[in-house]
Amino acid sequence: MQGRLLVEPPRPAARMLDCAVATSVSLTLSTAVSFIRLLPMSSHEKDLEILALRHQLVVLQRQTGKPQLTWPDRALLAALLHHLPRERLRQLHLIVSPDTVLRWHRKLLRRRHAKASRPKRPGRPRTVRSIRVLVLRLVHENPSWGYRRVHGELAALGIKVAASTVWSILKEHGIPPAPDRQHTTWATFLRSQAEAILAADFFETKTLTGASLTVLTVIEHATRRVRILGVTTQPTAAWVTQLARNLAMDIQDSGARIKYLIRDRDVRYPSSFDSVLADQGVEAVKTGVKMPRMNAIMERWIRSCRAELLDRTLIWDQAHLHALREYEQFHNEHRPHRALTGAAPLRPLPETLESNQLAHLDVRRHDRLGGILHEYQHAA
Repeated sequence: MQGRLLVEPPRPAARMLDCAVATSVSLTLSTAVSFIRLLPMSSHEKDLEILALRHQLVVLQRQTGKPQLTWPDRALLAALLHHLPRERLRQLHLIVSPDTVLRWHRKLLRRRHAKASRPKRPGRPRTVRSIRVLVLRLVHENPSWGYRRVHGELAALGIKVAASTVWSILKEHGIPPAPDRQHTTWATFLRSQAEAILAADFFETKTLTGASLTVLTVIEHATRRVRILGVTTQPTAAWVTQLARNLAMDIQDSGARIKYLIRDRDVRYPSSFDSVLADQGVEAVKTGVKMPRMNAIMERWIRSCRAELLDRTLIWDQAHLHALREYEQFHNEHRPHRALTGAAPLRPLPETLESNQLAHLDVRRHDRLGGILHEYQHAA
């Protein structure tokens, strides 16, 4: 129900431990208070009270069965009575036998001696932290390695540990065996093959006359360089195939070693599109159904293009979309990218300015597309 805080009930073991601790504290406090109360009493008064308590104990023993004592009760009785001789204990009206009290006391002593003689770190010493970190790093960077392979790599580095130690480290951190770690995730595939991946996608924009224009663009994962392949009102199979040929020639001329092209399952891609790329050694990798995040880099660029250009521009007709070429040049030559630590795809970062240069900055603005896009540069 709303407004109620649901609290998980404590487990039985934890509840028993809490009760034992609370009982021990209560007995200690009550004993201390009783001892303080006895200080001002005379010996005659104490004797009378002892006789009255003994009589009450005899009466209670006739009415109850075997009492159930907790461990704090046993510890307190053993601590109070262990100085008395056994003959004196037999004269007392106790709810347990004197031998039982002495056994409790011996058990207390054994526990105390065992705790004092117990080593601080039983067993073998813990593996050095740097070795543990290195083992986890090797497994993270090489998912197909089992603990035997990791042990061999450590031996090659001159690090002498047992293979069982490597296995224990992996088990402690919840790392499954190598056969369960050999599957490759989509994110791992993208990171490992970024230098060889292109991503393609269609997106649409409207003109003032209501016509729908289709744009096909690709982006390189490693460099973030964008290529706008073409714009049309009718994306026929022949048009898309010709753009694939143009892209294949651009890849060949640039010397880029592209192996994969990621695209969605849009029906506007004909089979000839994949065939043209396959002739150049580029394999088309299709994303899952309704899973745009599998082509996230391309989708993010389309969002930036809309927010920075198309949503701020009135497109008259197809010829007016030369602005896309202008934005492509702006994106590749000037716009900074976080994935490139602030550099542009075709422009590396400049050298850091000296402290004396920072005192007299002269930065000029260059406008593109009538001021929609701004570029800032140092004055010559």
